[in-house]
Amino acid sequence: MNKEFLLCRNILEKPQITQRGLAETLEVSLGTANRMVRECMDKGLIAAEADGYRLTEQGLEYMKPYRVDGAVILAAGFGSRFVPLTFETPKGLLEVFGERMIERQIRQLHEADIHNIIIVVGYLKEKFEYLIDQYGVKLIYNPEYLSKNNLASVYYARNEMQGKNMYLLSSDNWMRENLYHTYECDSWYSAVYKEGETSEWCFSLNKKGKVLSVKSGGRDAWVMYGSVFLSSSFLSDFLPVLEAYYHTPGTEQFYWEHVYLEMLNGTAENRLRDFPESAAGDAKLQTLLRREPPELYINKQPDDMVYEFENLEELRRFDRRYREHSDNEALELIARVFQIPESEIHEIRCVKAGMTNQSFLFEVQGRPYICRVPGPGTGLLINRRQEADAFKAVQPLGISEHVIYFDSETGYKIAEYYEGARNADASSESDMRTCMKLLKQLHHSGVTVGHEFDIRERIGFYEKLCLNYGEIPFEDYREVKAHMTELMDGLDRLNRPKVLAHVDSVADNFLFLPDGQLKLIDLEYAGMCDPLIDVAMCAIYSYYNDDQVDQLIQWYLERRPTEEEETVIYSYVALGGFLWSLWTVYKHYLGQEFGEYSIIMYRYAKRFYRKILLKSS
Repeated sequence: MNKEFLLCRNILEKPQITQRGLAETLEVSLGTANRMVRECMDKGLIAAEADGYRLTEQGLEYMKPYRVDGAVILAAGFGSRFVPLTFETPKGLLEVFGERMIERQIRQLHEADIHNIIIVVGYLKEKFEYLIDQYGVKLIYNPEYLSKNNLASVYYARNEMQGKNMYLLSSDNWMRENLYHTYECDSWYSAVYKEGETSEWCFSLNKKGKVLSVKSGGRDAWVMYGSVFLSSSFLSDFLPVLEAYYHTPGTEQFYWEHVYLEMLNGTAENRLRDFPESAAGDAKLQTLLRREPPELYINKQPDDMVYEFENLEELRRFDRRYREHSDNEALELIARVFQIPESEIHEIRCVKAGMTNQSFLFEVQGRPYICRVPGPGTGLLINRRQEADAFKAVQPLGISEHVIYFDSETGYKIAEYYEGARNADASSESDMRTCMKLLKQLHHSGVTVGHEFDIRERIGFYEKLCLNYGEIPFEDYREVKAHMTELMDGLDRLNRPKVLAHVDSVADNFLFLPDGQLKLIDLEYAGMCDPLIDVAMCAIYSYYNDDQVDQLIQWYLERRPTEEEETVIYSYVALGGFLWSLWTVYKHYLGQEFGEYSIIMYRYAKRFYRKILLKSS
């Protein structure tokens, strides 16, 4: 880095610094520091004072191009490795030693006189709103935070960065001391030295610390770790390429660093070769791709300066509070249920979030368990007392998971976790035949509960929830609803038998255990109902086409259906699609998105209604 710049910056920040202090700060000999001071004085950049030095008007003018214009903090992600804390709180808003990580960074930026701070948000975006009033930050929303990596976040912030000197930060970094300055020179990436094998991104450098290449994994190397500063000249060359990457298929899970890595190794031009014609013909972009990539240096940091907490276990080791008193409802519950301190809960890790709930795995005394945390709005959608009754009813059958704890008020559940188990594969005939046999076993068990699953009541209930928030967005909703009412009236006239049905018979709720057992889990919607509803629900959850639906019916019945059975199942396919499309609309109003799920479900309602009409004509 430019020693002249560093000397001027140190004098700006510490006007009373001595030459010996400059030598220590710049990591040069006292003689070299003396020479640098003389050279800067000869150039009219600094002047001696009785108690130190000061920058002259010329020196202040010299520093102007190096003024940091602001910072972008990336805070859109979910933070799956910090569950269950991040079910309630975004990772950047977690506290370390009583201070939220993102607030610590904002405070440190303010100390460096940097107040133009942009935060890119996504997951639980509303949680960050208070920062606007408290710190004067600006929020930018990344609507693709669920489906894309942080390259997309930088893309959405690109206009705030173009033509400026900017820090690019992660909301979940923690710096022991303030690394930020009012003035920066060369672009840099914070780095720490890792001895031995590491999976981090490792730098290859020249003698001056300039980055020559980056690779994932290595040994005894300086690695990417923490904050980044990007100069206006760097961003001018880099952002057009990043924008092109954003629009290129196959980069959805890229970090922004992937773009620079491929610019360094010369593969960026190849990747963008098939980029849409409008950009492929962009002369500036082609020029950028064919010349040397912008320079990046490392900013070496000691081991205990910068922290990127990889998971909750690391945070618990760092801040004792998270070992004993996390203030997290789920961890406190586990401690009570097993009568242990929170510090004895280990191997906490995320499970893929369901459509209704969130879950995480953990170990106590070496045994694995799974904890279910009810999702937003589920208190209205699911009667937990009825769910508890269903679990108690089926336990003697030995077909469901072993539940350790169930709270019939909140819906929290702790169950044994089956290591090596797998979900049913909806595309496997063998799996689905076996699943249908298990459903049949449940239906023929004679087990009963004191409540029903009434699809007419549920449709009316979900419709009311949606209308409390706004209009139901389907243009032909009234017409389709009338058709669904017609189907429900027809089912009522048949007076079908009622047994204990699962209702949520998605393939993911069937677990094949390593010993060959099959378990049917999650009885949130279970109740007394027509058994054929389970066949219909399994079909639509699996996104089956018409032929696959017919095949599933035969696997369940082990024969061809009667005309009535076929009509009944087709009716439940239509009604199930209608029901879950309303459910998805309600979830949308709560801020949860499920992509094309609502359209797929709504199409089942319309398509199978028409099939029934054709059958009867």
